[in-house]
Amino acid sequence: MVNPINKIKQVSADYAQMDAKDKRQFWIDGILNNALYIVMAIFVIYTAMVRENFLTMGSFANLITQVAAYLPMALGIAGCIVLTGTDLSAGRVAGLTAAVAGVLLQKSDFANKMFANLPEVTIGWIFAVLLIVVAIGAAIGFVNGFFVAKFSLHPFIVTLSTQLMTYGIILWFFQLNGNNGQPISGLSKEYKNFVGGELFRLGGVAVPMYVLYAIILVAVMWFVWNKTAFGKNMFAVGSNAEAAKVSGVNVFWTTVLVHTLAGGMYGYSGFVEGVRSGSVAANTGLNAECDAIAACVIGGVSFVGGTGSISGIILGVFVLRIIFVALTMLGVDSSSLYIIKGAIILCACALDMRKYLVKK
Repeated sequence: MVNPINKIKQVSADYAQMDAKDKRQFWIDGILNNALYIVMAIFVIYTAMVRENFLTMGSFANLITQVAAYLPMALGIAGCIVLTGTDLSAGRVAGLTAAVAGVLLQKSDFANKMFANLPEVTIGWIFAVLLIVVAIGAAIGFVNGFFVAKFSLHPFIVTLSTQLMTYGIILWFFQLNGNNGQPISGLSKEYKNFVGGELFRLGGVAVPMYVLYAIILVAVMWFVWNKTAFGKNMFAVGSNAEAAKVSGVNVFWTTVLVHTLAGGMYGYSGFVEGVRSGSVAANTGLNAECDAIAACVIGGVSFVGGTGSISGIILGVFVLRIIFVALTMLGVDSSSLYIIKGAIILCACALDMRKYLVKK
């Protein structure tokens, strides 16, 4: 691991030997490469000046709660980006799994329960449903990975197709047993407590249980990415698939498993989202992949492939959420947030490509 102090000393020594032109370019590159972090700092400072409650423990508790909710999907989609791809189906997969979890974990005495003969909601049944929705997400991810790897199709096309098919399944699902497209509500107390029960309080604000689950997922994904042959193969395929194949890496199964793992993470995201939203509608998860992709790129997961880190993904999600929290507290309307979100994605990708071209 690189010692940051030695790195700073080396950069300082290199800077001292530069001429005036190179020093100007050094600062220009530094500003451009860190533009989004600079924007975040400006938002934080300005928002703190005009909104006194922004830099409070309660506000921080709200922030980490949001980060924990959006982080799992980013952790999943990051692997697809490392392989120089993407996944447009993530939000719809989360929506489908949220609906399935919601239906299977409704209160037994709920008047509009979709399936009346389901077992009582116990901790064992909650774990069983969690495995079911993760398996559903993983199955869709497997389909994505199979078509990308087997037929050399671009992930954009494959995941766009599965996004549309998944949405069709969602619409069909919401019509079952006379539900007629109505939101799925009446979630059981046990399900709500398991996902959203109080873990601890910070500044008078309750931090939910799924923050702990997000920490566990981060630890697992860090281990998978950094300590397993699968993680090494993923980065090798993302850097150069042909070279990886020559080196003995099974490119087909690496690609399939990356997408399968991503799908499982989307399934977990749906499991959490049902409780977080209070109910599940047909548009649950809509465009959620946009936030995940933006967070990954901000965090240094490059679309050119073979580059990324778990710590960078966490930082990217944190930066994106803190910007949105600041904008909301400043009174920016929801319509403008979509415009800003799109601009962030565009700028992040442009800066990422610029870094690549400079290195090349």
